Amino acid sequence: MNNDLILQNNIKNVRTNKGLSQEVLAKLVGTTRQTIIAIEKGVFNPSAKLALLLCVALDEKFENLFYF
Repeated sequence: MNNDLILQNNIKNVRTNKGLSQEVLAKLVGTTRQTIIAIEKGVFNPSAKLALLLCVALDEKFENLFYF
């Protein structure tokens, strides 16, 4: 197994295409704007629960938001 796998995401692109601010998305999923910023920059990986909440809030499948 490759230990160099880094989880990446398309959250910023999807969020902006849907016209949502970081603040609005944060409120939808019950977190802070700073957490959304950290996830979008790839410096923080969300918990499974938060990742699923992001999928629901953005109306996207997990594999459309997150990838290796």
